[in-house]
Amino acid sequence: SRRGVEFRNLEGAGADVLHWDIMVGQFVPNLTFGYPLLEKARAHTKLPFDAHLMIENADSYLEEFARVGCNWISVHVEACPHLHRTLNRIKELGMKAGVALNPGTSLSSLGAVLSEADYILVMSVNPGFGGQKFIPQSFARIRDLKKQLGNRPLRIEVEGGIKTENNGEFTKAGP
Repeated sequence: SRRGVEFRNLEGAGADVLHWDIMVGQFVPNLTFGYPLLEKARAHTKLPFDAHLMIENADSYLEEFARVGCNWISVHVEACPHLHRTLNRIKELGMKAGVALNPGTSLSSLGAVLSEADYILVMSVNPGFGGQKFIPQSFARIRDLKKQLGNRPLRIEVEGGIKTENNGEFTKAGP
């Protein structure tokens, strides 16, 4: 009931994107919300919507997320058996395509699809549950990913366990 007020507060504080974690009890056991809530939220803000799909069979839902106004969609390597096709479909629908990497997923899994991705989402906790402790090896993963990217201008996002105490280290790692 206070969506509009909250979005205006975020905009006033300098937010440049709204990140939404989408969970439907598949890939991860938790439930959050889906595109019906995003459709209602879209009426209250012009900020870009970044939908992180922690779901299996994401391809079945891409059109709906585009329809309700998502601007960016990230999918997990492990949840998309045809990742190349999924990333291309996201872009065909007019959205930026991202690849989400679980803490245990090798950076080498990006090799065949790196040219199709607009951004990479590095999970610094295991997906699906809030309040988890940050995994310190994530800093090294971010640095290694930056090396792997070379001069490619891909955005790196990091999700999970980010606090005031470790924010400086993220700046050094370079997302």
